[in-house]
Amino acid sequence: MTRPVLTADRELALLRELIQAASRGPGVEPLAAAAARMITAATDSDVCFVHVLDDTERSLTLAGATPPFDAEVGKIRLPLGQGISGWVASHQQPVVIRKDKESDPRYLPFRSLRGRDFTSMVSVPMQTEPGGLVGVLNVHTVAERDFADADVELLLVIGRLIAGAMHQARLHRQLVARERAHENFVEQVIEAQELERRRLAGDIHDGISQRLVTLSYRLDAAAQAAKSPADHAALTEQLDRARELAELTLQEARAAISGLRPPVLDDLGLSGGLASLARSIPQIDIDLDIGGELADNRLPDHIELALYRIAQECLQNVVKHARADHARLTFGVDRTDNGEVARLEIVDDGVGFDTLENPLGGDEMGGYGLLSMAERAEIVGGRLNIRSRPGNGTAVTATIPLPANREPG
Repeated sequence: MTRPVLTADRELALLRELIQAASRGPGVEPLAAAAARMITAATDSDVCFVHVLDDTERSLTLAGATPPFDAEVGKIRLPLGQGISGWVASHQQPVVIRKDKESDPRYLPFRSLRGRDFTSMVSVPMQTEPGGLVGVLNVHTVAERDFADADVELLLVIGRLIAGAMHQARLHRQLVARERAHENFVEQVIEAQELERRRLAGDIHDGISQRLVTLSYRLDAAAQAAKSPADHAALTEQLDRARELAELTLQEARAAISGLRPPVLDDLGLSGGLASLARSIPQIDIDLDIGGELADNRLPDHIELALYRIAQECLQNVVKHARADHARLTFGVDRTDNGEVARLEIVDDGVGFDTLENPLGGDEMGGYGLLSMAERAEIVGGRLNIRSRPGNGTAVTATIPLPANREPG
């Protein structure tokens, strides 16, 4: 028997409750949980699940559910295109199933959600004009029920209402996370700068300054020997020792400077520098794809340095964390409608990781390195994208727009 999902009174009550829930705060999960409870009660259904598009926009995560399924919030994740919810998210069209969900080829059961206990369901996309797809709203009933077009349309309207508040909540969460990550990064940068200053100070004091003192003694001794024609052999010896000290001091000065800017960039440019960097890491096999005439052109100094340091940090992370056998480093400069873009990508075949459970800044995956790479890209106007799944390796891509009519570095 077909019956309306909502009466007029229940519709108004639901809208008031949703508006109140949205006004309480910007949390995604609290809003989704409140929406699930309200929709279940208002529609006289047995359970409601609210799946929200994650920040990577490649999968859905259960963000709200009617008790007792609220214990599964955050544990259920569904890639776009998989399951009924994934299909609805990909096609942005509703799905109504009256019975026999298991016969639908799109259906993907989750034991913890006890799908077999429910007969009928409606799944609709949650969309908002500024944010596009935000998630998927599912309503289930134990008893068989027909859902009319008017019922589906009403749930779509509810989904749009929730999506607007959910979109704002997601933006707020991303902003808070970004600010927190930025604060952590600034602290790490300050600490790293202090460590680098101490290292340079130690190198200068223990090496360069000591050699300069000794060099001064040698030159004084040579000056004394020069006053006596009989001490020609001593003069020659002191000058030889002074020359050796000068060469050693120069080498140590160059080594200290290379910690600030790799001399390989000045000698070989970014393409050659990346090739040299790959050869310096014997722990893994690294394939190089550095091609195109634009890749051989010199880039501005600050962009070359940023891309080199990103590659250096990324390859160090591969060695330390990925347990990979192979990696591929690709670099090139592409022409687009908006100008030239430098693109660096490093892909490994290592263990991978969950980008949701280990976001940028997470300590588990050497987070400072990941955050450092992202910040380096953003400082020069680019962006960093990290794609990874457990057991499927990791791909790190940095893209940096190049200034128009750029001058080589």
